[in-house]
Amino acid sequence: MALPINIEELLHGNTVEWERLECKQGWNPEDVLHSACAFANDLHNWGGGYIVVGVAENNGKPVLPPDGLKAEQVDAIQKKILELGYKIQPNYFPVMQPYILQGKQILVLWCPAGDNRMYSAPTSLGNGATREPYVRIGSNSVIARGETLRQLQELTARIPYDDRINRQASLQDMDLGLIQAYLQEVKSDLFEESKAMSFDDLCRTMLIAKGADEDIRPVNVGLLFFCKNPERFFSRCRIELVWHKKDSGAKFTEHYFKGPLHKQLRDALSFLQTNIISEQVVKHKNKAEADRYYNFPFAAVEEALSNAVYHKSYEIGSPIEVQVWPDKIEILSYPGPVPPVNATILKTQKRIVSREYRNRRIGDFLKELGLTEGRGTGFPTIYKAMADNDSPDPIFETDNDFTCFLTILPAHNLVGNQVSNQVSNQESIGVSNGAISLKLSNIAEIIAFGNGASNGASNEVSNEVIEIINKEIHDRVEEMLKLLSVKLKREQLFDKMGLSNQSKNRLKFLDPLIKIGWIEKEFPEEMTNPNQAYQTSESGKRILSLINKNK
Repeated sequence: MALPINIEELLHGNTVEWERLECKQGWNPEDVLHSACAFANDLHNWGGGYIVVGVAENNGKPVLPPDGLKAEQVDAIQKKILELGYKIQPNYFPVMQPYILQGKQILVLWCPAGDNRMYSAPTSLGNGATREPYVRIGSNSVIARGETLRQLQELTARIPYDDRINRQASLQDMDLGLIQAYLQEVKSDLFEESKAMSFDDLCRTMLIAKGADEDIRPVNVGLLFFCKNPERFFSRCRIELVWHKKDSGAKFTEHYFKGPLHKQLRDALSFLQTNIISEQVVKHKNKAEADRYYNFPFAAVEEALSNAVYHKSYEIGSPIEVQVWPDKIEILSYPGPVPPVNATILKTQKRIVSREYRNRRIGDFLKELGLTEGRGTGFPTIYKAMADNDSPDPIFETDNDFTCFLTILPAHNLVGNQVSNQVSNQESIGVSNGAISLKLSNIAEIIAFGNGASNGASNEVSNEVIEIINKEIHDRVEEMLKLLSVKLKREQLFDKMGLSNQSKNRLKFLDPLIKIGWIEKEFPEEMTNPNQAYQTSESGKRILSLINKNK
């Protein structure tokens, strides 16, 4: 039975990292036994690996064309592998598939991460061999000892969320059309075989369903990619994009991207590429060639958003949030990076390789579809794309409790200058969709009054400004300033206002008043602090007193 991958892509390292691929020129049962045990233990949550028999290896990479195996060897090896599976404890059996590659017969063993680690295997096939747990260190299968053994013991019976059975769903919740479309796109031989297979067998073969025959259930990764509406099982499993048309935050549109993970990712990227990313051309009098640059390089945006989809926790009911401003793009996902990666490492290192990965199966599907790169290449890809476009370096942030991960992609410097000039030349400014709509001169006077410095007098303003405040400030502004005379969390504030605690209400009501300084945060440097609270500032109190005085 064919595997749900493309063999050519696999052997060229395009879909899995080299550490997850082991090639054997000939048949060595002892080496295969140890490597299968190591892939089953999956120390780093990479998702297991592949053993290719009949292909030589040089410096950890396959040598093509393959040497191949004789037909009678393939049958004998498959029988021997079943015997080896019983020597691993608990018993473990790789998925086997013969292939013809460049005219030669080879055998591919798919060794997915096991559900019952820790696995152990005899050190040799001779009598009196001891039994040891094996793990992958780089491209080698070695006995786990010391700190490595401790790490493996911590992982015992711990299965990543994306590879767990979902008891609330049934196989009928996955769509055959989506599965076959995926197999066809990645050019898997399983696509043709799937037409004659039962749906249960197909899901088992792809490891997107597990369990006894009488109670087979989908695993989470199967629902995330092959259910038409995964939000039925994973709360707010979507990408929310807010496009700010002006730097003031006055005018914005919201866009939600839903559906299977790869669909929502592609739809969001397509929207960004079509509506946000634009090429700028600068011509010079003294040379024929014009300078060309993009406000945001697509390669950086693509990698940053793909990483957010890859590394987000789908146990947490929080969407991926994308904020598009004229001078930057912010991508926020939950939770933060897996320790030991922390805020200091994010700021000081341009290449980061995590010890452990949150979503081993999601990563495999995204890599097979070409939507993300191999492990550890995301940050270098983003840095390089920004540098090639002469854009400022990206910014990566997390908080002390690893509750979120924020990627900021600044716009090209020339775009940032244009934005600043446009703002300074605006004749009017709008905040909160019309909550405040004032001429720039009057805005300055009102803010000056809030700061206690209006024409040198702290308690007097012009009649024109009083009239503007009475007519133009939305009733909710006054209400918010009054409510925040004491510190409140956002959900408490919105509850008192009769509003839902959603990002659209935050953007419309709360953020504008923070921006002009009438409301202040308790933790201004920690935007995602779980204890974040808000209170009317001294400027806001002066504005509130002015409103009350002139009623």
